Amino acid sequence: MGCRLLGTLFGVDGELLERQYRNHLSGYLCWEQLPHAEEWLLFEKNIGAYVGLDEVCLSRGELYTVLINKERKGRSGSLIAVVKGTDVKTVTSVLLRLSRRRRFQVREITMDMAPNMEQIARLCFPAARRVTDRFHVQKLAYEAVQDMRVKARWEALDEESVQIAHAKACGKIYHAPVFENGDSRKQLLSRSIYLLYKKESLWTESQRVRAGILFREYPDIKKAYYLSMRLGLIYHQCRYKDAALTRLARWYDEVEKSGFLAFGRVARSVQMHYREIINFFDRRSTNAASESFNAKIKEFRTQFRGVKDRAFFLFRLANTRHRNTKHCGRKLSLHARPAVRSAYFPILQTGLRCSCCR
Repeated sequence: MGCRLLGTLFGVDGELLERQYRNHLSGYLCWEQLPHAEEWLLFEKNIGAYVGLDEVCLSRGELYTVLINKERKGRSGSLIAVVKGTDVKTVTSVLLRLSRRRRFQVREITMDMAPNMEQIARLCFPAARRVTDRFHVQKLAYEAVQDMRVKARWEALDEESVQIAHAKACGKIYHAPVFENGDSRKQLLSRSIYLLYKKESLWTESQRVRAGILFREYPDIKKAYYLSMRLGLIYHQCRYKDAALTRLARWYDEVEKSGFLAFGRVARSVQMHYREIINFFDRRSTNAASESFNAKIKEFRTQFRGVKDRAFFLFRLANTRHRNTKHCGRKLSLHARPAVRSAYFPILQTGLRCSCCR
């Protein structure tokens, strides 16, 4: 609940309450990390054996690198570090402030396929096993299929434009041919976007009919679709690293034989990160905890209708996701004129605590 809404409910000036909370109640101005809050935050005591590394857009397209303790499952004590930017030099300079003993406690770190994330993990946590998130690997394959679909759709649009121009030159009205399900060629390619992400067993009846027409007209898309599904089956069916590595090598050979340029890029990415990809099968670890934490940050941002003061937003985020301490019992004071204190007294009874207990 925001301060302005509290002010409305209690019949006081919400804007003044918001300023008083920021400057006095919250303890923001005496926060020990305030001098560097917009650049980085560090909570060394929150570090654990299994961590996740990811980036999140905080406001106006500004990216921050976030390191979390996955064992805390998004609750208090999850946040280890927040660093402005994704540059390797900037992020490592902050994470290396963690003590060597703490950094060598990390046994596993999950991340996406970005080269900078892999380099940060290698430099800051040399003893940790690096794991590439399976969903980012599968996403590459799905996007390769979508690239082929989009390319075919542009070709269909160009062909239709030529036919419309020809019909107009001949003084005729152009009628686009349709398939048995009522879709024209461009509609078929446009409406197939979702079914190419789904398993065949999860298709609805209309999607099954549309997929049959699509695969009949575009056999290359059919082959690419089943290639992407086979990559997902490796993750679902394999339980041991040796078996997964063998099946991944066979999948790589199939991609090479297919000759698809879009899948060639996927295969090269898999080849570059295969060690980190195979490490998934040790504990079947994903980076879902980091993605979930990023979603909570975005929800927190939405709750307060954007980020005006970035440092104060990070302060509130740290108080929410940093490990809480026991209440010291110190009474709260607005440090304001008596009239304001008396007006806000009912609000102080709603359970607000002092700054050291946040």
